[in-house]
Amino acid sequence: MAKKESEISVESKLQTLYQLQTTLSAIDEKRALRGELPLEVQDLEDEIAGLKTRVEHIEGDINDFQQAVAQKQGEIKEAEESVERYKKQLDEVRNNREYDTLTKEIEFQSLEIELCNKKIKEANAKVEDKKRELVRTNDLINDRQQALDEKKSELDEIMQETREEEQALKAKAEELETKIEPRLLASFKRIRKNARNGLGIVYVQRDACGGCFNKIPPQRQLDIKMHKKIIVCEYCGRIMIDPELAGVKTAETETVDDKPKRKRATTRKTASKKSEESETKLS
Repeated sequence: MAKKESEISVESKLQTLYQLQTTLSAIDEKRALRGELPLEVQDLEDEIAGLKTRVEHIEGDINDFQQAVAQKQGEIKEAEESVERYKKQLDEVRNNREYDTLTKEIEFQSLEIELCNKKIKEANAKVEDKKRELVRTNDLINDRQQALDEKKSELDEIMQETREEEQALKAKAEELETKIEPRLLASFKRIRKNARNGLGIVYVQRDACGGCFNKIPPQRQLDIKMHKKIIVCEYCGRIMIDPELAGVKTAETETVDDKPKRKRATTRKTASKKSEESETKLS
């Protein structure tokens, strides 16, 4: 049976929080291996979808121009038939008025034929332009599709390598979350979300916050070492933990560990020197 929140010490809360932080950071590292690949894949998929839509529009334009050409060709045929008919009627005219009327009709239909041929020429030119644009767009689609296949393959390879480890880390994180009181967990998640590096709890480094690196007053450092209450950085809002409690060996700790060794070495050296001086006097 889990302990009540009041029975869990601040020290235990901080240790569990730090364990959760390291687990979540490990998950972040796994995801960082994927880098920008997921976004790049999405961008390429969106670009290809846009290019395919452009292809549909181009093909629609080509079809419209070709239909316009067919229509004009039909109009030319009708006009040519009218011209032939009017020419035959010229042989049967009885007066100048009928002759002038037929002549004007022939001229009009001839102009219609000329105009239709001009429209056909323009439409055919546009069809050729659209066909060239269609080829370029399809080439671009093939190029982007090849890039997409490569990115997907690279992403799948990374996902396959990290999937099992990431799932295990997620399970561990979920288990740790059950050991943290809801309000503290919610605060931690909020801090972590707003933090640039995703760190919601940090240890003291060289008398400074391990998140924003602002100096921490001596009394506040003492409070952090006492583990009596949850303390946050007054500058960045991150939860603070004593490095010793976090199980982290800092530069200061290493320096302290090294000092006695150097002192003992000096003591031995001094003792040896005194022994030599004593022997000299005795001799």
